[in-house]
Amino acid sequence: MHDDSTSASDARPADKTAWKEAAAQYQQPSVGRSAWQMVNTLGPYALLWYLMHRSLAVSWWLTVPLAVLAGAFLVRVFIIFHDCGHGAFFKSRRANDTVGFITGLLTFTPYFHWRWEHAIHHATAGDLDRRNVGDIWTMTVQEYLEASPWKKFQYRLARNPVLLFVVAPLLLFLVWQRIPSPKANARERRSVHWMNLAIVGMAAAMSWAFGFKNYVLLQLIVMLVAGGGGVWMFYVQHQFEDVYWERGKDWDYTAAALRGSSFYKLPRVLQWFSGNIGFHHIHHLNPRIPNYNLEKCHQSHPVFQDVRPLTILSSLKSFNLRLWDEKLKRLVGYRHLKELNKPEHPSA
Repeated sequence: MHDDSTSASDARPADKTAWKEAAAQYQQPSVGRSAWQMVNTLGPYALLWYLMHRSLAVSWWLTVPLAVLAGAFLVRVFIIFHDCGHGAFFKSRRANDTVGFITGLLTFTPYFHWRWEHAIHHATAGDLDRRNVGDIWTMTVQEYLEASPWKKFQYRLARNPVLLFVVAPLLLFLVWQRIPSPKANARERRSVHWMNLAIVGMAAAMSWAFGFKNYVLLQLIVMLVAGGGGVWMFYVQHQFEDVYWERGKDWDYTAAALRGSSFYKLPRVLQWFSGNIGFHHIHHLNPRIPNYNLEKCHQSHPVFQDVRPLTILSSLKSFNLRLWDEKLKRLVGYRHLKELNKPEHPSA
């Protein structure tokens, strides 16, 4: 949750410049740190697949926990992929694109297509007039009240926790990302097709080594853990009670970053596996900052530290937040709709 006293939209232009300059000091990647992160992430991930292969001859009771741990490492693999997409992991564009393709293969995500769509998300986060590209479907209270019964059913289904954090991640990484957007340019569309071919090749090789049934089951477990965890992280980064949303004419990039993106304060082990992405307010302020510099940047300026953190416990409230109330300027649950019939309610 965010403290309104730190409202970035009310700050003087000089203040915004100071914050951006402070953040810019941390946007230079370190080849050494990036290389070490690849070693301590891709290395254990490959080792876990090897151990899963060996454990199949012993017991699935050994194999499944290894697959769950591999799913946790795959979240960290995706963070490397994510940084490459922002040009933040290496200084060299070719290095970013190469590592981005490799990590994209492991996460079943087409690099250039995802990079294009994710850039739209960064340019529109918190803008009510430019929603639903690379983000969680969010309706306003008024839009929901005026929607048809069928659309209301679709929306409730899409926001159902089981569908959102269990079914949707598998559909996203295994199905939806196999199909290019008709709005994408030729390079982005080709990246989907090339990634699909690469995935077929990887799946064929892994099926030969593990057996088709074993590989499919293990890949599903790994993707379920990584996808569910990843989607939850993305969800709480922009879905909390007093998150920032404004109409286009009033939308402000800095405010959207500092008030529209959460500071998700996690235990150290989860912070490590999630690649510091809990410092999401810093990431949205300057997406060129490598993940390993986000915490340092957060600690470098008082305004960053004034952003009130979400904890695991407080973030659970996000499960019940479904709609944006434009009058109250906060996310509300479906129960809020019953209050609208009361005359004393400010939104009535």
